[in-house]
Order: sequence, then C-alpha cells, then structure tokens
Amino acid sequence: MGRQLIILGLIIAAIGIVFSLGPRIPWLGKLPGDISIKREHFSFSFPLGTCILLSLLFSAVLWLFRR
Repeated sequence: MGRQLIILGLIIAAIGIVFSLGPRIPWLGKLPGDISIKREHFSFSFPLGTCILLSLLFSAVLWLFRR
C-alpha cells in the first residue's frame, strides 16, 4: 500500500509540473495531428497528437515502475 501511495504521489506531482510548465512549452498542443478550428465567433482545439505523445510517455513511466 505504501509503494502505491508513493507512485500515486509522483504521478500527481508530474501532472502538476506539466500543468505549470505547459504554457511555457511552445510545441505542446501544436504537434502534427492536433486539431484546431478557428472561426469568427468560435474556436475549437483538440490536441490529439499531444494526447497520444503524453499517453505513450506516461505508459512508459508506469511500465518502468512495474518492473
């Protein structure tokens, strides 16, 4: 139980770092595959490529913790 709480704490800390540094990373949200639609009174953004990249990164980190 203690090890799982430590891992959960590290994951929450990593998510906090990503959210605090996210606006400073210029390519975050502008990768190939990210969908951005801007019209006169409407804008829609879905960072699909960024989501896939972050998912692969988090999966690799969790895989390393399981080993």
